[in-house]
Amino acid sequence: MFIGRCRRSAMGGLALLLVVSASAFGDAYSLPDMGSSSDSMMTLSAEARLGKLFMRSVRSALPVMDEPLATSYIESLGTTLVEADRTAGGSFTFFVIDEPVVNAFAGPGGYIGVYAGLILAAETESELAAVMAHEIAHVTQRHLMRSFEDQSKLSLPTTALLIAAAILGAQVSPDAGAAAIAGVQAAALQRQINFTRDNEKEADRIGIQTLAGAGHDPFAMAGFFERLGKATRVYETDAPEFLRTHPVTADRISDSLGRAESFGARQRADSLRFQLIRAKLRERSYQRAEQSVAHFEDTLREGRYRQEVAERYGYALAVQRARRFADAKRESDKLLATHPSQAEFIVLDAELDMALGKSTEALAHLKQATSLFPSQWPLRVSYAEALMDAGQPARAVEELTAVARVRPGNAMLYEMLVQAATKAGDQTNVDRYRAEKLYVEGDLEPAIRHLEMALRRRNLPYHDAAQIQVRLDAWREEERDEKRRGGDPLRAAPLGAR
Repeated sequence: MFIGRCRRSAMGGLALLLVVSASAFGDAYSLPDMGSSSDSMMTLSAEARLGKLFMRSVRSALPVMDEPLATSYIESLGTTLVEADRTAGGSFTFFVIDEPVVNAFAGPGGYIGVYAGLILAAETESELAAVMAHEIAHVTQRHLMRSFEDQSKLSLPTTALLIAAAILGAQVSPDAGAAAIAGVQAAALQRQINFTRDNEKEADRIGIQTLAGAGHDPFAMAGFFERLGKATRVYETDAPEFLRTHPVTADRISDSLGRAESFGARQRADSLRFQLIRAKLRERSYQRAEQSVAHFEDTLREGRYRQEVAERYGYALAVQRARRFADAKRESDKLLATHPSQAEFIVLDAELDMALGKSTEALAHLKQATSLFPSQWPLRVSYAEALMDAGQPARAVEELTAVARVRPGNAMLYEMLVQAATKAGDQTNVDRYRAEKLYVEGDLEPAIRHLEMALRRRNLPYHDAAQIQVRLDAWREEERDEKRRGGDPLRAAPLGAR
């Protein structure tokens, strides 16, 4: 895991928590998976369920950024890296956390979180890819499952509590984390530290292979290490304890450089999308719209930018937030004139048309864009929003359902479907999609209740009833399986505590 300076004071008081529970948070890593008792300790389906519960705890503690364009970019970069990893298997879910923290983590079930601060801190796209490749390696080598094996003397609920405490304690309250680990012996702490260091090296090695295989600069990881090490020295007095117990050492930088040498330098230009998401996150980082506008006006006037198109996009977003829609529209028109197929600019232009009362124009442009670029799901989400804005919620439900069909498990889409179905007066689908959202977020019992309500609705078409019944049967079986295992392991922990 890569951790920079966190603005939350809770980090400073979590030395013990992070040492003990780093494994549960995606940091107690071991040698490549050659088959072990960890495979039988938890089935892949159980791990997937744990992943959903993990995401529930993340969402309860951290501001997950569901914005489609940002999500689409980080998913695209992550997928490219997974495809380049010869050991990769199973599913991965990449998401952005809207916090100015230089951090990334891997959780059970292939859930990988990337902080906005990391994206802004990365000087090149290859540096961002290096961190993500490192976290992907933790997943592909099943390091988290090996941490369960290493803590086999602890009960599963206790181990699961450590996973939750690592997230909630580090980011919200140190008291919850301290209470969770009060009984762990000191001898076990050192074993966990050694376990972590061994596997950090393994994740570095595989991550560099993946980085090179995806066509990124293999030296980017060492470059990131070096800058992280310098930042750690600057903030030594209040740096997170994790960086003191797991330092970015000269040896680690040297090892990364040596591995990169075997692949040779592969310079790769940053994609426009990388620069655009940085501009979007930079704009969001300012508390007030006036501050953001002033920042982009200064950088454009003085020429202090890496990519002018991205900087002008950030300026347009800032002016939009300041509700200067006509000025933002002029900037948007210029961006579209030079990059007519760029999804970020198409979405911005449609949002501005709607803000200016031109819903017809927004609908026409988005309909054409979705026809030309059907794989660009953020465009279809924007089209659905325009349909709702134009008073056509039933059509919005159809559009969002089509997107959700190819992107199952997206909580943001299900929330939008709930809103659209509510506006359309379709109570059956309100219950149905609220159930799907709850299930994705790990709330199995209330998800079952909402699906049962959907099934009891009058005049429910036979085809819909059959689909709901199949889904309900699967969830009930999952619930019975949890009860046979002694209950949901994470429900024993105060996941929602703040």
